[in-house]
Amino acid sequence: MNLLDFRTLGHSGLVVSPLALGTMTFGTPRWGSPDDVSEAVFDSYVAAGGNFIDTADVYAGGRSEELLGGYVAQRKLRDQLVLATKFGFNARPGNPHAGGNGRKNIHRALEGSLRRLQTDYVDLYWLHVWDMVTPVEEVLQTLGDLVRAGRIRYFAFSDMPAWYATKAATLAQAHGVPGPVAMQLEYSLVARGIEAEHVPAARECGLGIMPWSPLAGGFLTGKYQRADQGIQPAGGQGRLSGANPFSGPFTKFTAHNWGVLDALREVAAQLGRPLAQVALAWVAQQPGVTAPLVGASRVAQLQDSIAALDLRFTSEQAHALDQASSPAPQFFSAGLRQVVFGGAAVQGWR
Repeated sequence: MNLLDFRTLGHSGLVVSPLALGTMTFGTPRWGSPDDVSEAVFDSYVAAGGNFIDTADVYAGGRSEELLGGYVAQRKLRDQLVLATKFGFNARPGNPHAGGNGRKNIHRALEGSLRRLQTDYVDLYWLHVWDMVTPVEEVLQTLGDLVRAGRIRYFAFSDMPAWYATKAATLAQAHGVPGPVAMQLEYSLVARGIEAEHVPAARECGLGIMPWSPLAGGFLTGKYQRADQGIQPAGGQGRLSGANPFSGPFTKFTAHNWGVLDALREVAAQLGRPLAQVALAWVAQQPGVTAPLVGASRVAQLQDSIAALDLRFTSEQAHALDQASSPAPQFFSAGLRQVVFGGAAVQGWR
């Protein structure tokens, strides 16, 4: 498998590569990449056959979109690439209409993204985060109107409850209007919470899954050491060094996660592959996953990610990773299913 092993995103006609290039590193000085390196990463991804590129209006204060738009325009690649961007986070403190999922902000955000991306349409427009107040009906109607107007081709939801995406998909199907085609959620060997409700909901509603942070912010690359409680060794900054979105209650430096990393090291040693490739391959091969989102601050990182596509596990290796990373038991589990069916192992038609 390689970047030319195209597939459709969910139950749609949008054809994408099996890895999406994330551009959060573009224009980000602390843990991202200089502009010339970002451009080289972009060129390397496209040269390898990749067509699915993801950004957001808040990445580097909009500069990620500006850089990406320039690269695409200069190379005349607009018709070849699937450009995805997002709305929802507020970049103007004090102005509630500069964020959220309401109609006013969606139109404001899209106008800005189109200008920075130097295009008149977006292929995939993501609701970046659920704002907890805007009715799903309003979001569905607003984004559907933008599809009909040709300003966006498809839309999808990121970081929202499973019920919210399910309601949107159900309403869209019932009324014969455009609906979401995918979910974008954190998913990795140390973040498997989506398996309880989001993955079954996505499969039931025909939504593709695009995992973000499949390497857990770099934790699964092995560059953080248990002895120093996750402070990266001298030689560079990482996403988990200093202030970062995974700090506090969202920290990756837990006893469970260090155990997962130990199991990952064992499987990686057996395969003779870097830890990052093994962790990414595990995510890419999970049921329902269409295209993991990978970022890169160096060309070599991107090439390592692409190389993960041809990695295959033995049943023993897959079992070792699954067992070590298994999340806490959920009420609706295989164990409960056996109780319901009198001890018989019964699988659904999917």
